[in-house]
Amino acid sequence: MKAVVIRKFGDPGGLEVVDLPVPVPAAGQVRIATEAIGVGGVDAVIRRGTLAAYGFREGHLLGSEVAGVVTAVGEGVDASWAGRRVWAFTGLSGGYAEQAVAPVEEILALPDGLSGADAVTLGGSGVVAHFALDRARLAPGETVLVRGAAGSIGITAVQLAAGRGAGAVAVTTSSAERGVLLRDLGATQVLDRSGGSGDSGREAPAGFDVVIDVVGGPQLPLFLDRLNANGRYVAVGVVGGPPPADFGVRLMDAFRRSLSFATFSSDTVPGSDRQAVRSSQFSEAVRGELHTVVHEVLPLEQAALAHRAMDAGEVFGRVVLTP
Repeated sequence: MKAVVIRKFGDPGGLEVVDLPVPVPAAGQVRIATEAIGVGGVDAVIRRGTLAAYGFREGHLLGSEVAGVVTAVGEGVDASWAGRRVWAFTGLSGGYAEQAVAPVEEILALPDGLSGADAVTLGGSGVVAHFALDRARLAPGETVLVRGAAGSIGITAVQLAAGRGAGAVAVTTSSAERGVLLRDLGATQVLDRSGGSGDSGREAPAGFDVVIDVVGGPQLPLFLDRLNANGRYVAVGVVGGPPPADFGVRLMDAFRRSLSFATFSSDTVPGSDRQAVRSSQFSEAVRGELHTVVHEVLPLEQAALAHRAMDAGEVFGRVVLTP
């Protein structure tokens, strides 16, 4: 089968299309003929070699989120899954391929009317956005900043925060054009990437009760400074790289303002809770109550092109690969 692996860590040119054996599902797994493959920020972080210390090696088969039809089931799996269209989380590998395997507890049947591309745009990111706002204890009337709002996590977080009655939903993004699109999804204030006012003639809010951060990177301390007293900062990604090692000094300097900083990974949420939220969000997407943004659909062989677009900051929403 056709697949994409990391031949060499670094820029997208290190990705290579290869032929691999069709995987055989182990006990508790299913095999899926992929129709849509999500390209996520974590894929780019792994590709760069940033996570090599965590066991990722060159030769790694990228991809964590797919949609398609179950073609085989492993021992102990209900045979009725065969032939059904599903969304699946494959872990942190195995998705960039014509056939992928996933644990049966990490698949979800797709409702009628939801495309594979929409499923892989919402399936993982929607859960992160939902539970990150829960972790932040967002209350109606509070102000929220979504840092890095142009990706699928940020786009969903904007919609959910607006739906929960946030008093203001600010976003950071790279262009006025993206700001217009984010306003259509519920943003009330558009800032530039450094947190300055991106709205012509409008002052940026002085502070926020909640920050949801997809970016991380060297500017993270600047956004800690934007928290109001009792503010909560939740980091859900590091697509901009790790923050400075001493960023916690900013929290200690603001000791009397009772600020909180947390990281969040959906791995810490019970699987049944993740699936319940995901199922609800898929239904909302079918009804048009929650919007997905698919930036572009590309052939699997053009995975490197998708990664170049991500690295250049050109993606609004999610790029999807098809075999």
